[in-house]
Amino acid sequence: MTVNRLRPRRSCLAVPGSNPRFLEKAQGLPADQVFLDLEDACAPLAKPEARHTIVKFLNEGDWTGKTRVVRVNDWTTEWTYRDVVTVVEGAGQNLDCIMLPKVQTAQQVVALDLLLTQIEKTMGFEVGKIGIEAQIENAQGLNNVNEIAQASPRVETIIFGPADFMASINMKSLVVGEQPPGYPADAYHYILMKILMAARANNLQAIDGPYLQIRNIDGYREVARRAAALGFDGKWVLHPGQVEASNEIFSPSQEDYDHAELILDAYDYYTSEAGGKKGSAMLGDEMIDEASRKMALVISGKGRAAGMQRTSKFEIPEA
Repeated sequence: MTVNRLRPRRSCLAVPGSNPRFLEKAQGLPADQVFLDLEDACAPLAKPEARHTIVKFLNEGDWTGKTRVVRVNDWTTEWTYRDVVTVVEGAGQNLDCIMLPKVQTAQQVVALDLLLTQIEKTMGFEVGKIGIEAQIENAQGLNNVNEIAQASPRVETIIFGPADFMASINMKSLVVGEQPPGYPADAYHYILMKILMAARANNLQAIDGPYLQIRNIDGYREVARRAAALGFDGKWVLHPGQVEASNEIFSPSQEDYDHAELILDAYDYYTSEAGGKKGSAMLGDEMIDEASRKMALVISGKGRAAGMQRTSKFEIPEA
């Protein structure tokens, strides 16, 4: 079985699982991923019915081009197992991932993996097809993030959950994602880098969490650019107005994409027999080598995943 664990996730749209109007609208938005939420966006009394609503929309909706995810409740609640059983038994063939919030230990991921495997075998689904997205939302989860990333071959992403995390460490701020007053540096740098290192060490994607001031697009862009600059693959969006910004920020510029593709073509040529079997060469005024190729692969990969088309072509130099 081959599963694309590195699906495009520039924009990850949160949709309340209890709101049919929002579930309908989400299908037409250009988000890379849509996650139908049974946790924070769904009131306790609405959760049982929301499970069935989600199953209906997964089976009957048009989610073409989108990664389809359901966020269940965390293992400390009474809802988790029924969330998973109802949704996966009812719509497992139209589901890409289960998002598990407030992950604190690797064992919690293993438990979800085992439950998914049992359901897949019972229902005759392909075993291992459904991925897991692990959301880190407190200090214990961050301390254990590398073990969490290694807990199951189903794990596809590590996600930063800023709101609960800020509360868990008593951060002095009420604006999710904004810097706390009185601290002159980036208060989230260590958290984001630790998540990013765990993700990259295990060939996973790293996703930044939400920005709750949904009408402040400039603020969203600023926070998203920070995560993108570090190397994160995408960010949550809570409002349709944030989708375009996220897709733009987590895609390379046309100039960078073209340059990356040129580096790859040039390196392939110069290391070939026809190009002189060189370990390094010049591309214009720039020296390129194997390290350049690896860096270019990152940018070209993001551009290709975003559907970008190159506007330049490598020309073999005249002898």
